[in-house]
Amino acid sequence: MAQGSLPRPGTTARRRLPVVVVGAGPFGLATAAWLTATGASLRVFGEPMETWRTHMPDGMFLKSVPAASSISAPEDGHRFADFRAARGRAPVGDTYPIPVDEFIAYGHWFQERLVPDVERTAVRDVRRADGGFGVTLDSGEEIEARAVVVATGLVAHAFRPAGLAPLVAAGRASHSCDHPDLSGFAGRRVAVVGAGQSALESAALLHEAGARPVVIARTRSLLFGDPPPTDRPSARPGATRLRKPGSALGPGWSLFAVSRGPAAYRHLPLPVRTRLLRTVLGPSGAWWLRDRVNGQVPVLCGRRLVSARLQDGADGAVRLETEDTAGRKDVLDTDHVLAATGYRVDVERIPVLAPALRTAVRTWPGGPPVLSAGCESSVPGLYFTGLAAAPTFGPLLRFVHGTTFAARRVAASVAGRDR
Repeated sequence: MAQGSLPRPGTTARRRLPVVVVGAGPFGLATAAWLTATGASLRVFGEPMETWRTHMPDGMFLKSVPAASSISAPEDGHRFADFRAARGRAPVGDTYPIPVDEFIAYGHWFQERLVPDVERTAVRDVRRADGGFGVTLDSGEEIEARAVVVATGLVAHAFRPAGLAPLVAAGRASHSCDHPDLSGFAGRRVAVVGAGQSALESAALLHEAGARPVVIARTRSLLFGDPPPTDRPSARPGATRLRKPGSALGPGWSLFAVSRGPAAYRHLPLPVRTRLLRTVLGPSGAWWLRDRVNGQVPVLCGRRLVSARLQDGADGAVRLETEDTAGRKDVLDTDHVLAATGYRVDVERIPVLAPALRTAVRTWPGGPPVLSAGCESSVPGLYFTGLAAAPTFGPLLRFVHGTTFAARRVAASVAGRDR
């Protein structure tokens, strides 16, 4: 009988049930590596780096600098810098934007060395069963688990404005995570809604692919980060470092606080956490996007989308109505709407969790799970990591560097339950 398989009727043998990790992206792989180091019996399900491969556009670069783009491991030798060295590539610093294909290759390299037994099958269903969990795989296998770690990433939480629903159904609107390749929009008009990294990078890639994008942003102006003055934060002048201390998320006291204090973040009042999650690292583009957007892509700032409808006729345009801060309305015709409108965590939108299990999870307003210091939900043995943990622990959990905090916490909590 396979490890963790449901026992045959009449079987009474006691078995050590595995911990199941659902997802094999950076957070799933880091969690698996740290759990393995505790001696946990473990099964990991998912295609390694699948979300990065199938939901990130070709030509994308990471916003995080190389020093903050390593997947956490319980032993030395598995950082992004180690991967580059193993491939015979020169060291890089903060002025090097990481191409998405290089980061995907790094993720596979990490997985092959630390989590070689990833099972490349999807989890169909997780439910409560006999004091633990029953897990059904797409292969039809059913297993028991004493704990489950949900590391399913961001795609399920993609936020699409309700007013775009008819256009989405007609194939004339989509979310930025829906497109691993934007070259199919060549020659077409595309309205990109949003002002953050995803919106601005999508607009740049669309323009460079021969499309005709226009950015619609609620912000009064587009914001871009400043280029690092040096390749290494330690090389900055002392006075500058004091005024804007370096952190994994960038220079500045607010970024320093949320990157160094995720454990304390969960104790802040809910309104404060909600505001910080929205405003710290708010909508902006990386410094290397400025020249690819300014003067290249038309931008409509200070506008909100009021309505969107498909014009009559098989080749009819999508007509968008926008409104500026003074209440003046305008009309824009386009062929497609790309909603780069971010992600909103909601347990109800995690399809692998059975409805009864989703209902049992205590949530914050809006749907994100309430988590303990060890990333455990109100359902004992059910853990959440990555984006789903950001409303509890802060913006750090939206970035790869957050694996350093989360993976250790989950592993320690699971180990504590086994004592």
